[in-house]
Amino acid sequence: MKILKVYPMKFKALPLLLTTLFISTQFITSQQEEDPHIWLEDVEGEQPLDWVRAENAQTVEKLEAYPGFEHLREKYVLAFNDKDRIAFPTIVGDYVYNLWQDDVNERGLWRRMPQSSYLNKSEEWEIVLDLDKLSEEEDKKWVFAGATWLAPGNKYCLLSLSDGGTDENVIREFDAETKQFSKNGFEFKSSKGGASWVDHNKVMVYRNFGDGSLTASGYPRMVKLMQRGDELENAKTIFETDPEHVGVFGLSYYDAGKTHLFLYRMVTFWESELYYLVGDQFKQVDYPKDAQLQGFHKGQVVMSLQSDWEHDSTNYELGSLVSFDLNKNLEGQYDVNMLYIPDEKSSYVAMSGSKDFITVNIMEDVQNKLLRYRLEDGAWKGTLLETPTFGSINLMSSSNQTNDHFLLYSNFITPRTLYHADENGINLVKKLKDFFDASELVIDQHFATSSDGTSVPYFVVRHKDIVLNGKNPTLVYAYGGFGVSVQPNYSYTTGLGWLERGGVYVLANIRGGGEYGPAWHQAGRLENKQNCYNDFYAVTEDLINRKISSPEHIGAFGWSNGGLMAGVLYTQRPDLFNAVVIGAPLLDMKRYNKLLAGASWVGEYGDPDKEEDWAFIKKYSPYHNLKKSNVYPEVYFVTSTKDDRVHPGHARKMAAKMKTMGHPYWYYETIEGGHSAASTNKQQAFVMASIYSYLSSKLMTEPMPEIKD
Repeated sequence: MKILKVYPMKFKALPLLLTTLFISTQFITSQQEEDPHIWLEDVEGEQPLDWVRAENAQTVEKLEAYPGFEHLREKYVLAFNDKDRIAFPTIVGDYVYNLWQDDVNERGLWRRMPQSSYLNKSEEWEIVLDLDKLSEEEDKKWVFAGATWLAPGNKYCLLSLSDGGTDENVIREFDAETKQFSKNGFEFKSSKGGASWVDHNKVMVYRNFGDGSLTASGYPRMVKLMQRGDELENAKTIFETDPEHVGVFGLSYYDAGKTHLFLYRMVTFWESELYYLVGDQFKQVDYPKDAQLQGFHKGQVVMSLQSDWEHDSTNYELGSLVSFDLNKNLEGQYDVNMLYIPDEKSSYVAMSGSKDFITVNIMEDVQNKLLRYRLEDGAWKGTLLETPTFGSINLMSSSNQTNDHFLLYSNFITPRTLYHADENGINLVKKLKDFFDASELVIDQHFATSSDGTSVPYFVVRHKDIVLNGKNPTLVYAYGGFGVSVQPNYSYTTGLGWLERGGVYVLANIRGGGEYGPAWHQAGRLENKQNCYNDFYAVTEDLINRKISSPEHIGAFGWSNGGLMAGVLYTQRPDLFNAVVIGAPLLDMKRYNKLLAGASWVGEYGDPDKEEDWAFIKKYSPYHNLKKSNVYPEVYFVTSTKDDRVHPGHARKMAAKMKTMGHPYWYYETIEGGHSAASTNKQQAFVMASIYSYLSSKLMTEPMPEIKD
């Protein structure tokens, strides 16, 4: 293969090092005058960790003194470890694989059984890898991070393991038949990125190869071709990109007896380029840069459009799902095939491929439907698949070697239900048991009017005989970013911790998400970000107007980008809330692009180093809008030392700044767990029990009642 260089010939070593490594002591010192709390960005420094331990101890003391916390934590442990949970399947050849964690197998058992046995309700699992045993042998806290299989068959895979739940992972070749790591197999040290099979003796590797091999976002900027038995430093570089781009990644796809090799370059978070290996050269595939790659089927590349696309005198509307023949495209021909066109109330969500058809998941007013498409005579023909209604459907696993795929259905009060689908229809496999009493609960969908007149949908889960007196403890959750849709799903953490205790739960489908397609996302992106927060305020005020609740009894909850949202709510409208949970948050929006993966999100938030972007970012950046003179509710920060996606320094610095101003808060930082702040069921139980105990203490007029056994 010939090397393909697609970046200006320059190397910016210093910015790269500063944005992908932890902040150096010298750099921190030089910034102290501007930000006195910047020392807390030193993630695993002795002084910052002492600060974290002290803050954790204060929160644990509050939790241990709060009635019901320990009981709730124990209930969560029992629920997470319940033996009757659904063992979610991943199709690999004739098998389904599953990772199972419980009280005995804290890190998990990676196991398998024939798919036919699984569908016949067998419990005879074959253990492939015991992660607890491996963790003990190697003195690591291994978290399963996925497997990339050599096709066809199900014998060899590139197994990814994360130490403590970080986004970084080690990769080792694994033989699923011998249940051993392969002798003289491929093995790569901990890094972001991955590896893809070319054939049994070659892989494409995109990882940290040393100085200059990562982008400013901390992702791979080069791809190498490695032969079995070679040293990584001798691997041939076949692709490079600009350090300022998000990154480049290898993709391999097996179809019709052939492995197809692609390179996927992310220029920004929302712009990409695709290259396909023809002979010994990668040729660029022609498509709109902001279109999003969704998959491949029978030689067709399937894309979702993020803007209107004028092509060959035809206008294809944003939000549409289209495809084109890959080989013809590479030859300069461009026949576009339309699959799905949304309307003002609907949007494309996801797709999965099978041998003879693809399944497309859509939403209409935030409720899912499935369409099955077959390619016949060069055109797609779709039919509606009969599925349960008024809820969420997730495409779980499929195989392009068969027509088998698995679907998961639920809503707020209907437990998760797994279905198997093939060319003959769908059949129930297993329904999760009722973890909480939902017999007296009902679901409403309302629409609030935002400040600019936009209608914003939201769901309310409540007791059927609720009294509209403005005193009901109410928790409002939203995300509002990156085109991610939030939908009605069964959650036993919310059920046990909130609904069963008399709380009202609200899911707000604010702009910035994908509930109504790309336009809904774009209306909450960059200079439009304030729309997300205005939508949340509109929903909250509608709850007040309906006398469902009042500010004394309303709490807000957000995680990651939603954690940023929660931080904005806290600083902009403290009058609307009496409790705010800020999880794994972005908060210092002046420096977010300099911390860990932050540079990759400039396409979502803007570049704070550019004056024109900082002009709108600074208006909502929570860290910069905190005021000593304001009165704020006592907030709860949750983050993780091992989060290598959103830097824990955001939460640390915000809490430290609040302390200097005299504002009350709770703070808890898990030492392991990654972006989810938990890597075991026991850790997850503690975190969730702490969140719902905090919320109950702030929003419920009576002490938290014990959970029904």
